Amino acid sequence: MPHIHDDHCGHESHEHDHDHDHDSSSTGAQDNLYTHIDRDNVVALNANDDCKGSDAIKPWHERTSEDKVSINPLLILPPSHFFFQIIRIPFTGSVKLRSLLLKTGPTDLTPSKVALFANEDNLDFQDVADKKPTQELDIAQGRDVGEYAVKTAKFPNVSSLTLFFPSSQGAETVRIYYIGLLGTWTERKSNPVITVYEAQANLADHQKIQGTDGNLSTPQS
Repeated sequence: MPHIHDDHCGHESHEHDHDHDHDSSSTGAQDNLYTHIDRDNVVALNANDDCKGSDAIKPWHERTSEDKVSINPLLILPPSHFFFQIIRIPFTGSVKLRSLLLKTGPTDLTPSKVALFANEDNLDFQDVADKKPTQELDIAQGRDVGEYAVKTAKFPNVSSLTLFFPSSQGAETVRIYYIGLLGTWTERKSNPVITVYEAQANLADHQKIQGTDGNLSTPQS
């Protein structure tokens, strides 16, 4: 399994349910989650020093851009096993995910599949090897933007999404030009912490013990 080569920073059922190059305003604007991604905190593992994990996450109008090339370093652990890229995408709120958009390739430079992990922070290559993904999708060859529908019931309340590209379709590098996400965003609400306490005891608030006339005494030593 080779490493990632990304021209805008390289980066179950094996569903093959996808469409290509949607230009409608609903896909490009209404439910595109680009503005709700915390791009400053996107993390990419196995990425070149010149390549940030967020470079492939672009606005819709730049989805076809191939103006930048970056090659990720090759990791071999153990021998003959190649580790591709992990990209963790945090959101600024809660997301109900509908589709993943990818522009990859061409031909054998296309990833063979992508594993999606919802709300799994800080995954490394050992973690993704041992953990079952929330969903796994096969990736079709082609230079258009492909839309890959996810099972929305598995992604109802997503605060972060981790993508793992485990292999190519034959080459020693993988090209990923564009990553996009479609769905519904809502503001994340945290419940207020309410603390009830008594700052100072008030004898007037407590019943007197019968026969003491309210006088308290302390034991003598």
